[in-house]
Amino acid sequence: MSDGKLPKLSEIPAFTEYIAQGWDTPARTPDLVPGAAGAAAAHRARLAAALPGQTVVVAAGRAPVRSNDTDYGFRVDSDFSWLTGCAAENAVAVIGDGEATLYLPPPARPGDTGFFSDAVYGELWVGPSPSLAEWSAALGVEVRPLPDFAGPPAGALLAGPGWPEPSEDLGRTLAELRMIKDEWEIAELRAAVDRTVEGFAAVLAELPAAVAGAGERWLQGTFDRYARTYGNGPGYAAIVGSGPHAPTLHWVRCDGPVLPGELLLLDMGVEARSHYTADVTRTFPVSGSFSPVQRQVHDLVERAHRAGMAQVAPGRAFTGFHHAAMEVIARGLDDWGLLPVSVDEALSDAGQHHRRYLVCGIGHHLGLDVHDCARSSPEAYHGARMAPGMVLTVEPGLYFHAHDRTVPPELRGIGVRIEDDLLVTGDGAEILSAALPIDASGLESWVKERI
Repeated sequence: MSDGKLPKLSEIPAFTEYIAQGWDTPARTPDLVPGAAGAAAAHRARLAAALPGQTVVVAAGRAPVRSNDTDYGFRVDSDFSWLTGCAAENAVAVIGDGEATLYLPPPARPGDTGFFSDAVYGELWVGPSPSLAEWSAALGVEVRPLPDFAGPPAGALLAGPGWPEPSEDLGRTLAELRMIKDEWEIAELRAAVDRTVEGFAAVLAELPAAVAGAGERWLQGTFDRYARTYGNGPGYAAIVGSGPHAPTLHWVRCDGPVLPGELLLLDMGVEARSHYTADVTRTFPVSGSFSPVQRQVHDLVERAHRAGMAQVAPGRAFTGFHHAAMEVIARGLDDWGLLPVSVDEALSDAGQHHRRYLVCGIGHHLGLDVHDCARSSPEAYHGARMAPGMVLTVEPGLYFHAHDRTVPPELRGIGVRIEDDLLVTGDGAEILSAALPIDASGLESWVKERI
């Protein structure tokens, strides 16, 4: 063109007429996880019973901008997923008395200008997309085009991202309802944990490459690839800490070497396609054998871990496993001469000196979020009793940083954490991640069998 600009295709009648022709009809059925729609209907019924007569509006959210015109991958809001079974970006659900109306952005298909000009919804850009009618049939709810959504009805409670004033009461109610998992949710969590255990094995098989120079990044990438292949992806940023990085609680940079003779702390979880995630941690000896001092630390953490898991049962205080594990840790540190006060003073609310080496919490609810149900009231979370259907983690550890002068040199740079996912049953608890060994000898065998 004379002004040097490229032609705008949407303004060229010959092009728009030609590109609208000659297309077959591809498969566009929504790719739902089996059982998701039925589970969501049951979840809406529970919400209706908790908030009778109340209208709720929940947003799915949208992908955040990564840079300029490039977005991060979209991950649906957990409450929206729990209530609808749908993972469509920019969707909105209006729910009342257990019934839902879903508003979705309509796809842009051949014959629509957006088919080739809309990089967000045009099928030429993003691939075949279900129609609203196909979504409705799959989900069992009424589905309307997003432009028909006129805004939340007066008095409606709002949840999900994007609202200027989301309802704290609704957020709390949903979090507390999600504490008790139904059979479908438990099955999804089992699958996520099973895949995570397999992912650990895949990572250990890559230890020789990591030691040879590929480092922590290679192991992190190995697990992320496994999670993406067999699930939706990692449920959170994987922690891969070798040697002096292992004591750093959230070592998600994963940019260091993997050193022979050091420990390797792996905290990882596969998020299933249903968005339920596992959260498992083990600490392995890179060369296949713990040194005496590494074994000493691991054995103490193992004793604390077993003491904590023994307290997981219906009717018991949620904080019981925390106190049981912390007492073992405090007494062990005292035996090593690392407490500046008595064990009783350290364990008191006014002391907590042992927490210098274990400053984080040692357990949380698990589900659609790795730290699930976080908006619950304190009374319903830490102040509550455990009940069948809860899924939680137990994860004590000891973290002796390389620059911590309160510990002897031989302990510096050692970090150990053991974390399992447990289902509270009618008479106790089931360790969902039991396929991974807990004891040091079992972990040594796991490494040696895979490298």
